[in-house]
Amino acid sequence: MSRSAGPTVVLVHGAFADASSFARVIPELTAAGLKAVAPAVPNRGLVEDAAYIASVIRAVDGPVILVGHSYGGAVITLAGVEENVRALVYLAGYALEEGESLGELQGRFPDSGLAEALVFTPFPAVGAAEAGTDVSVDAERFPALFAADVDPALAAVLAVSQRPLAARAFAEAAPVAAWRSKPSWGLVAASDRTINPDVERYGYDRAGMTTVEVDSSHLVMLARPEAVVELIQDAARSVAG
Repeated sequence: MSRSAGPTVVLVHGAFADASSFARVIPELTAAGLKAVAPAVPNRGLVEDAAYIASVIRAVDGPVILVGHSYGGAVITLAGVEENVRALVYLAGYALEEGESLGELQGRFPDSGLAEALVFTPFPAVGAAEAGTDVSVDAERFPALFAADVDPALAAVLAVSQRPLAARAFAEAAPVAAWRSKPSWGLVAASDRTINPDVERYGYDRAGMTTVEVDSSHLVMLARPEAVVELIQDAARSVAG
């Protein structure tokens, strides 16, 4: 990728979504003069997904602002140790500590209601002794849990086009925590029904992040894109300065 005047923003989606969840953010970043890259996360396992995102980061010629939504926050916690990452931005995301799993962090707090809406589906794991298990959200409950303040017609499409997450991702421990060495920003979605907002607050506070709270559902990039863009720009300006 060619070098640009400013940093490249790498946008990492979470579970039960895909890169199109940044559709309202990317045009605003581009208009502000920031290059954006929104890769498709495999959602096959935390370490594997982070390794893939790290390869995307290494292909960027220049500094990177690494943004992770939801499960994508856990992914950037690992991938963010790449040398050209200048800042991390968490959007309603998991900021794991070294040696901690998603299940362990989430288990410290009351459940958001997502757990009872999860659907488990086996998938063939080529070369493995056992089949894998995909986790998705019941399509009928998806809009209320995931996208309560997103246009209902769009939320209905997102419900049936969601990208599942392999169950093993919930139990994998983070081997590193990039926020220990990189400046970090965090956005709490205060009306989140997918992740308990206290999980977000706890992780951000533990990491010493610059934090903002927005009255939004879990899909804050579609519900409140202006707040997301502002936070990313704040991170970009801070590391540039």
